[in-house]
Amino acid sequence: MNKFKSVLITCMVAVVAVTGCKSGNNGKETMNHKNNITESTVKKVSSALIDSLGEPAKFRVERGVKQVAALWTESDGSETEFAQFCRENFISDTLKLDLLYKRLEVNFETINGYLHQIDVKLKEPIQLTGYDATPVDMLFGGYDVTAHLDEDLYANKVAFITALNFPFYTLEEKTKQGDTWSRKQWAYARMGDRFISRVPSDVLQHMSKTLTDADSYISNYNIFMGQLVDDKGVKLFPADMQLITHWGLRDELKSDYADKVNGNAKQEMIYEVMKRIIDQSIPQEVINKGDFNWNPVTNKIYQNGKEIAPNAENNKRYEVLLNNFKANRQIDVFSPNYPDAISRNFDAAMEIPLKDVESLFRTLLASPQVKDVAKLIQSKLGRELRPYDIWYNGFKAKGAISEDDLTKITAAKYPNPKALEKDLSTILVKLGFKTDKAQQIASLVQVDPSLGAGHAWGAMMKGDKAHLRTRIGTKGMDYKGYNIAVHEFGHNTEQTITLNDVDYWMLNGVPNNAFTEAVAFMFQKRDLELLGMKNANPDANSYLALDNFWSCYEIMGVALVDIAVWQWMYANPDATPAQLKDAVIKEAQKVWNQYYAGILGGKDELILGIYSHMIDYPLYLSYYPLGHLIDFQVEQQMKGKNFAEELQRMYTQGRIVPQIWMKRSVGSAISVEPTLKAVDEALKVVK
Repeated sequence: MNKFKSVLITCMVAVVAVTGCKSGNNGKETMNHKNNITESTVKKVSSALIDSLGEPAKFRVERGVKQVAALWTESDGSETEFAQFCRENFISDTLKLDLLYKRLEVNFETINGYLHQIDVKLKEPIQLTGYDATPVDMLFGGYDVTAHLDEDLYANKVAFITALNFPFYTLEEKTKQGDTWSRKQWAYARMGDRFISRVPSDVLQHMSKTLTDADSYISNYNIFMGQLVDDKGVKLFPADMQLITHWGLRDELKSDYADKVNGNAKQEMIYEVMKRIIDQSIPQEVINKGDFNWNPVTNKIYQNGKEIAPNAENNKRYEVLLNNFKANRQIDVFSPNYPDAISRNFDAAMEIPLKDVESLFRTLLASPQVKDVAKLIQSKLGRELRPYDIWYNGFKAKGAISEDDLTKITAAKYPNPKALEKDLSTILVKLGFKTDKAQQIASLVQVDPSLGAGHAWGAMMKGDKAHLRTRIGTKGMDYKGYNIAVHEFGHNTEQTITLNDVDYWMLNGVPNNAFTEAVAFMFQKRDLELLGMKNANPDANSYLALDNFWSCYEIMGVALVDIAVWQWMYANPDATPAQLKDAVIKEAQKVWNQYYAGILGGKDELILGIYSHMIDYPLYLSYYPLGHLIDFQVEQQMKGKNFAEELQRMYTQGRIVPQIWMKRSVGSAISVEPTLKAVDEALKVVK
């Protein structure tokens, strides 16, 4: 999934029935709390329509008229004009209503599809290699071409016609009633989600620019590993190695488990780099530059053997995070039913209440299986566990394979983006897709060389191409890039199926981002198999269960920190970047001490604060552990069946609510119990 776009959507989605709004300067809007349409007028108009159309129309009339009244501003017309609009535009005839739906659907697809193409093109210079980016590129990249769309659709009354005729259902209503709905009823319900707020265009533009700035900050945050030195001046990493934070640093740390000579020393060095980034003591001179040697333990930098006084980054990381928060707060005022970014993310976009998400995470983190698996890892490593062992990857098939050897294979196989793009259909065939279907999906995916760690950006119009962004160096694709590319291709495959094969465009996509992460995980764990390396281990399923569990253990704590930080920002809206840094560290230490210190050692460790998602993908981190849980349950369902056929069966359900999707796909709601049970069984096998 393209996380950049999904974050922007999350910030806007499901903001229910706001009152009229007035726009101020510089995005500082205030809510006009005076209702422009009185309650008596709403009742009068509703009663008149019900008397005319009969009792069967009662629900749609009452809800539709109320929705339009809540969105109607003084500039839209008088109360008399409001009443006339409702009388003239409410449709009771089912055939005419279906015709209206079809017209709206095809036009929304057309508008969104072409605007999306513009957005992709404008962001190329700041997201892809091969461009000499200029300041104007940042301006175009931060420009939201859709910002004025809703304003225009309210002005020409298309938005009001939609809201009047297609009722909005709450999450509770969708969950209770949705299991009996037909596909058309679900499509109508999603049409009812389309116009439930009026966020001014300048607020949307500011949000887009803020997220683009954050994305650029992280995409250009690389560490030149060949310049790192230890206390003796020894360099442990290849001279040309550049790693993006945090993805590249984490993946290198994982790969170093296979290095029996310097692996542990490399991990300790990366660990120190991460801590310097979190506490912002990292020298500005070593960020995205290779001019100095740097000892991350002592935090000293050298040039030509001479020590140079460093300049700390000075809280830039937290300034970027704070800007994301402030941009979201500007939307809050237009969101009375989802009054903050937290509720918009969980109740509206994810459609799983925050309390349920936290309960899932804390249940697994506090489970006795954690100590049992940690004991197994310790026996395999032959040493006391360290905090960075949250990234232990010895349960993966590649855990004992040299990454250098893997890179030789991937670099030869994929010397450039076109080579990967050409091979996509073959990858799908290896996963069980029929040749014609594999070719169809692959033809709708374009591979681009990414400045960042990589991402997938799905299309918004049938027949348009999704984009797979990944890093490919001048020497070809290294294994890290390949592993990420396979993950992102999982997203692209989901995006292509759920756009082109779902029966209604309004149902295109997945229930929430965790479901696309699940597909990405399914692809990613098969990366060696796709290179022709079959896993001959008879206990492979047990290792997969343990790997999934440890991945959940890692990322669930990080997600809890992410949530806690946003709660802290809302409680302290006037905080400075320095105060926010202290809060992030405090929250990271709190979660660490509760769930990790007794397992991985250390007290008041801050390592859970390293994730780049926290900085440029607001509140996205919770989708990963949910994705792991969904992935595991789906994989259990797929055992003994064709992977591709099951994937298509499940994902062509499209964007219905998560728990109904899960029950129809695997027979039960999202749960940690299947994972915990599988771990118990795996521990009996793996010694």
